[in-house]
Amino acid sequence: MTSEVELSLRAPKAYELARQAVAAMEANKVWPTALNFELWIHYVAAKDSELAVEIDQILLAGEPFTEAVGETLAARYLPKQKLSGELLDAGEALSKELDSVSRAIEIARESSEAYGQELAQASESLASEDAGGIKVMVENLTQATQRVRQENEALETQLADTTAEMSRLRENLEQARREAMTDGLTSLANRKAFDEALERACAQAEASGESLCLAVLDIDHFKAFNDTWGHQTGDQVLRYVASVIGRAGLSPRTAARYGGEEFALIFPGEAARDALTVLEDIRAEVASRVLKRRSTNEDLGAVTLSAGLAERRAGEPPTSLIERADAALYESKRGGRNRTSAADPIAAAA
Repeated sequence: MTSEVELSLRAPKAYELARQAVAAMEANKVWPTALNFELWIHYVAAKDSELAVEIDQILLAGEPFTEAVGETLAARYLPKQKLSGELLDAGEALSKELDSVSRAIEIARESSEAYGQELAQASESLASEDAGGIKVMVENLTQATQRVRQENEALETQLADTTAEMSRLRENLEQARREAMTDGLTSLANRKAFDEALERACAQAEASGESLCLAVLDIDHFKAFNDTWGHQTGDQVLRYVASVIGRAGLSPRTAARYGGEEFALIFPGEAARDALTVLEDIRAEVASRVLKRRSTNEDLGAVTLSAGLAERRAGEPPTSLIERADAALYESKRGGRNRTSAADPIAAAA
């Protein structure tokens, strides 16, 4: 599908495809971001593709085409997004390989050193004999041993340099991975990092039997705020809300930007009532502050958050846990916003 679309975008019909994509986005009330435009170009250019079929299903179900939906589709179908994930996976594999190579070099160095010591000990033992022939042999062996030692020293220096270079490369790979797993706007974990963290947390909870809670938080009426004040001010609000959530999401918790104006918090080893207390603190802090526009110092008023919380059930996969947290979030929205709801009625009562 991708190659056909790319060829179409380099042909005279590209302008027509662009017009069709914009018209389709406008008809379905999809915000014309760069990512959405790329998705809908693929949609109109290849109507029988898997991406187009999934978009049709979303539209048919009457679901809103949110930023989170767009990011999920892009990660699944757009080649650049796929490549990003593949590069991360390749980086992990290379890092593991570097560890293996470094260890092999260290073993070779230790073996070489032991060999030299054994030869030196043999030379000292043979040198104590009186026989002239043995003395000559010992002298030759000693000279050979010295040469080997010199060569080994040179090799060890080279190996040390190589090991240091590989360590530097591994650090660069890890730094690149950290950056690729971090949301550029808010500095929280991004969607890929969140997905991986939740998979790990669910596996650990299943193995240990400990509690695990997931919260999903959403800024109320954020689209209207963006329409009124513009995207730069909207980004300012996202960074502020992320800073409050991030302070509550220190390890072992994980705070992530789930997509658009939606955030997530993973609470490993914590029961629902404790997680609800944290969410209420976050909600109250965000609502209590009157924000100002940086460029003009105008009062923007306060923003509020709605949150949903779900406590993992035994054997429950991450997808189900997310669905129940999302359902609790929408319960907060239906209940008037600026509130926290729990998927489990008992936890909500507590």
